[in-house]
Amino acid sequence: MAAASGHEKRVPPARRDPEGRRRSLVRAAAELTVEGGDELTHRRVAERAGVPLGATTYYFSTLEELREAALRLLAEEMDKELARLAEALADGAGSPAALAEALHSYLADRPRVQADAALYFAAVRRPALRPLALRWFDGLVHVLSAHTDPASALAVAVFTDGAADHAMLHDEPLDVAALTRALAALMPSRATESKETAQ
Repeated sequence: MAAASGHEKRVPPARRDPEGRRRSLVRAAAELTVEGGDELTHRRVAERAGVPLGATTYYFSTLEELREAALRLLAEEMDKELARLAEALADGAGSPAALAEALHSYLADRPRVQADAALYFAAVRRPALRPLALRWFDGLVHVLSAHTDPASALAVAVFTDGAADHAMLHDEPLDVAALTRALAALMPSRATESKETAQ
């Protein structure tokens, strides 16, 4: 799910497709945000999108407006990843093993993890953007709460953030076995909870 990666040459959207041109600018800005963060400029966005420089200011009154649109795109891609993870968990009856497989697939997609990290870093610098960045964390807690208790769901979400940092720094994620062991320790099953409650 390469939300904001790739350096392929753009084909400029048709002049009669203003929405297509705007999407192209937002996608280019998202890619550049992931690659360089604060190095985003109107010129670099226009070059990446393959459109005239004036198009950036025509569709976006400020660079900050363009940056926010790019970050919103990254958040939407994050939502898609979360939906895929929720589906995988449902198919696997919410087991730690099913979550580990889905999480490993996500962590192995380096451009995706870098894109999500870019959104997090932007939110640290600009507190107004935090609701966008927190959509992944809060959404993951919500998804996990259908399969474990809320405290465990929170712990797994925190672990997932740490696993993403580990994957970026080591160029590859923890293997599925290591993820499964960690998640099993953090994520007691509903059956275990019921048994403990009955005792």
